[in-house]
Amino acid sequence: MSINMAEFHQVFFEESHEHLENMEQLLIAINLQSPDPEELNTIFRAAHSIKGGSGIFGFTALSSVTHVMENLLDKVRKGTFELSSGIIDLLLKTVDTLSHILSLYREEEPIDWQQVEFAKNQLVAALNGDPFLTTSPEAIPATPTKTEITQTAVVVSDASHQDDIGFGFFEDDVELTLAIENQDFGFFDEAFTAKEISVEDINKTLLDSQLVTNTEPDDDLGFGFFESLTPESVDSEINALVHIQANKAIAAIEPLSKPVNSPSVPKIPRYTGNTAESTKVAPADPVDPSPVLNKSVASGTKSTPTAATKKGNTSTQDATLRVETSKIDTLVNLAGELVITQSMLTLIGNEISGELGERLKTALVELERNTREMQEAVMSVRMLPVSFVFNRFHRLVRDLSDQLGKNVNLVIEGGNTEIDKGMIEKLVDPLTHLVRNSLDHGIEKPEVRRLLGKAEIAQLSLRASQRGGNIVIAVHDDGAGLHREKILQKARENNMSVTDNMPDKQIWQLIFAAGFSTAKEITDVSGRGVGMDVVRRNIEALGGRIDIDSVAGQGATFEIQLPLTLAIVDGMSVSVGKQIYILPLVHIIESIQPHTEQLKYLAQERLIRVREEYLPLLNLHQLMEITPFAKCPEEGIVVLLESNNKRFGLCVDALVGQQQVVIKSLEKHYRRIPGVSGATIMGDGSVALILDVESLAQQIKN
Repeated sequence: MSINMAEFHQVFFEESHEHLENMEQLLIAINLQSPDPEELNTIFRAAHSIKGGSGIFGFTALSSVTHVMENLLDKVRKGTFELSSGIIDLLLKTVDTLSHILSLYREEEPIDWQQVEFAKNQLVAALNGDPFLTTSPEAIPATPTKTEITQTAVVVSDASHQDDIGFGFFEDDVELTLAIENQDFGFFDEAFTAKEISVEDINKTLLDSQLVTNTEPDDDLGFGFFESLTPESVDSEINALVHIQANKAIAAIEPLSKPVNSPSVPKIPRYTGNTAESTKVAPADPVDPSPVLNKSVASGTKSTPTAATKKGNTSTQDATLRVETSKIDTLVNLAGELVITQSMLTLIGNEISGELGERLKTALVELERNTREMQEAVMSVRMLPVSFVFNRFHRLVRDLSDQLGKNVNLVIEGGNTEIDKGMIEKLVDPLTHLVRNSLDHGIEKPEVRRLLGKAEIAQLSLRASQRGGNIVIAVHDDGAGLHREKILQKARENNMSVTDNMPDKQIWQLIFAAGFSTAKEITDVSGRGVGMDVVRRNIEALGGRIDIDSVAGQGATFEIQLPLTLAIVDGMSVSVGKQIYILPLVHIIESIQPHTEQLKYLAQERLIRVREEYLPLLNLHQLMEITPFAKCPEEGIVVLLESNNKRFGLCVDALVGQQQVVIKSLEKHYRRIPGVSGATIMGDGSVALILDVESLAQQIKN
């Protein structure tokens, strides 16, 4: 049978990405004075796993860089190499390089070998105690020569090779389990691999390929050849070997479905660390594959506990399962359909009277409770802790504060607060803009803070909490705060309509205008006025809003309110004629029944006066081209809405009620309609359109 290697590649990419993220977080948080040995081991194992997996799949650029990185980490964790801030910076840059290379392999893009060689040379210089290279990657030859390969091999050959027996492909705690140590790198069944490949075979392959390395096979267990292989020579050999051996492994596992009556299994000798002896591979006699898989148990030799057995019985251990997002979306959609069906049954049940009707209503109440619980459980599958976003900012704050010459302490609160996965991915850019602006414009330099009587180390906090049906994310700094007069002056320069007696809340919202910036100079961090308007657009696209609270000299807080999920919206049902429409609650300020004296005309546009402020007034029946029951605004209801810092009134016939609705895409099933963001099915089976308030606000401008 054939194997689809793309499936294995995808798993490797995902796991490697997780390893790199974990490495970055640990490197940033590490204590240079007294580093935690367990943290150092975790960082080492992450690099070790990436190296082994990339070697298996022939991702030479990854394996070569992580190989040298692993050597450096090995010396650090053994205490033979001093950890410093410079080494941490180098390792973080290497993590960035590995992340970039990983993305190139994932997208099947050509590898930047200059970048690969530059990263390796930086690590080699650190290993040799030399100053880090300052040469840019472009100045490094794209393809290394034999001499360069040989010199590199000399430097990296003194790594702890006994830690690489498992080929780096498994989570092995470095002290590999007995089964992995003696089953031909733990990847193939020894019943046939001992005959198929040996150290001599690898050595012969290297000689045939005319690849030179200073590492003797017996000293490196045969794995050092990854350092010397190039993409042109490795792809075909590795892929062919993996396919052949994996097919044989699958064939060997098939007899496991039959009862096993093997009386005993020969005891496997413990790996002693003697490289010269351990690398000798002798021809093996045919062995039944069934007992091979049970060697670690049958031999009676103590083995390293696995992740599942370290905490006890596997039946009580939490497990994770990788599932495609599309499958979860389908499940969420079906749960929403079930809620709609339950609502329809409730309406029908209300029409049935007598004893049967009472029994039916009791059953429907129970059905409603179970349906809601199931919907919440299904929705929770899409929820992820907001720490997935917050943890990325440790690195950003560290690097940017160093660049700006500021001392900043990042505080994260509420990282366990959960939010929809779709929002997690779209929150990164807005939060990045807010954090960069706080660092560049809000927080003062240490000498300035000292003169102001503030602590030299500034505090920047990211907080998340759940407030009702919304998630609230706040970015707060204890810097200078927003400058009211500067903002008003800049607004007048931009010909914006402002007054001196405007409330602070409205003035702060001016900074979200496109191109608005009070910065005196443009830097590579901020100052172009292209960030904050993007922040607001992205937040409102998620169905949320952003508010600002600032106190001069004490700091500023940017507060983002978002719905828990993109699949369900809290809305207010309104009626116009015979139609029902849904207005998202996040945009509603209030609703009023207007009087004649509140309505005015200006340049043929109708306005409504609310607390000494004139707001544009839109008629929903005109936008949707339907006949209303209310002949004039005084007979209906005006709902005051806000979007993109625009406030306006929307005239409807009546308010129906507040409810949660499941969002359905109109574009997918019909076509895009201006002013409409989606649709939902009501309890009586009718379709209600969900209004796009941002699009309605643009009608005023146009």
